[in-house]
Amino acid sequence: MPRRLVAGVDSSTQQTKLVVVDSVTGELERSAARPHPDGTEVSPDHWWSAFEGVGADRATGAAAVSITAQQHSTIFLDRGGVPVRDAILWNDLRAIDAADRLRGELGDQTWLDAVGLLPDAAHPVSKLRWLREHEPSRARQVSSVTLPHDWLTWKLLGAASDRMATDRSDASATGYWSVKAGAYDHALITHSLGHDVNVPEILAPHGSAGTTDSGLVVGAGCGDNAATHLGLETEFGDVVISIGTSATVSMRSRSPAHDVNGYIDSMADARAGHIPIVAMLNGARVLAATAGLLGVSLTRLDELARSAPPDAGGALCAPYLDGERNPRVPRGAGAFEGLSRSSLNPATFARAALLGLGCAIADAVDALIASFGEPRRVLVVGGGSRSRELRATISDLLGRPVLWPEQREHAAFGAARQAAWALTGELPSWGVPLTSAETPSDDRGWTAAVRTRYAGLTQKLATPR
Repeated sequence: MPRRLVAGVDSSTQQTKLVVVDSVTGELERSAARPHPDGTEVSPDHWWSAFEGVGADRATGAAAVSITAQQHSTIFLDRGGVPVRDAILWNDLRAIDAADRLRGELGDQTWLDAVGLLPDAAHPVSKLRWLREHEPSRARQVSSVTLPHDWLTWKLLGAASDRMATDRSDASATGYWSVKAGAYDHALITHSLGHDVNVPEILAPHGSAGTTDSGLVVGAGCGDNAATHLGLETEFGDVVISIGTSATVSMRSRSPAHDVNGYIDSMADARAGHIPIVAMLNGARVLAATAGLLGVSLTRLDELARSAPPDAGGALCAPYLDGERNPRVPRGAGAFEGLSRSSLNPATFARAALLGLGCAIADAVDALIASFGEPRRVLVVGGGSRSRELRATISDLLGRPVLWPEQREHAAFGAARQAAWALTGELPSWGVPLTSAETPSDDRGWTAAVRTRYAGLTQKLATPR
């Protein structure tokens, strides 16, 4: 019997990735990638060009395709389906004041009760208010608001109708869709933008958005964090640390978040559960920037960090190089503290950078554990997870094992798994081999002091929510 293939597409911040796999075994048939422009606002046409460039518009040989993409990035369309301006990405901080005004106008409890999160600069609801305040003529033209995975799905199906489709995972990250109610809150859209707009229909995770003219079944798609959980085949209690351009820490749970501090966002998964999440702007770029400063490769950065004292001789980095969402340092910058003549050398500098990023991640894991209980497993993925020293540091700071799955495009594989679900009606299990596991070292006496220093450094730089 001939193999039946399915395709998964991940339109991330940096690139579009395509995987075509066997629908039964998950065996990789082929893959491709195309880069995206840098910046925090981008014409969505660039995403479509990369989508076509990897062959995702045809997905030759595949019977079904599903699309995942960066969450929060917002596309504003007029009545004709044409963008009124470039899309504003998730990591753009211009809407921070707008978010604060929305919170002040309605009150935090209203937001938590309505949508399970407190608006910040990343959320589309805040971007709508920013557009209304700063580009009112464009704001008045907006007829539909969509996110990248919704928009790409619509384009793939011909962009010939007003009907757009999305799923609960991406909708739950907008700031105007309630996980609890399973519905949009159009009053919040109107309050933010000044008028109501069309928003994508919510499909079941296993549903289909339609079929292309060539007969390709198009799955509902999902947000990239939900797709990563699908690709890793997580179970309830699993924590996923994803260290890419940004860093996110999420836990699959049976209940949504309700965090009065706004640190943990409520987010739905691409099944029937939830993935409460702590999202940070700074991830692997902290390592890349530090390596660039020292004039070394990432491999050499790891070697340098490994050769330094585990506490970096008292040196520590606040890794807020692009500002930060969690903790809230929107207009801040990174900082190094505790440097001395003896510690001002490449090894301790490298170690201090890894410690800062590791502490930020460990704080997020601890916050999820405090709200949702002991984790079943802690898994770390993404480009930054290739740093063995960072994985070991996270394990030491947490005092628990950290698992490193086989390196592959987990979000794209999750989208492919969803495509197989839409095609066959059953969610396949393909398995996720582990490459290695880091366990806490015997000598962890330094960790408490480091985490205390990090908390103090964060307190100096962060602004209250």
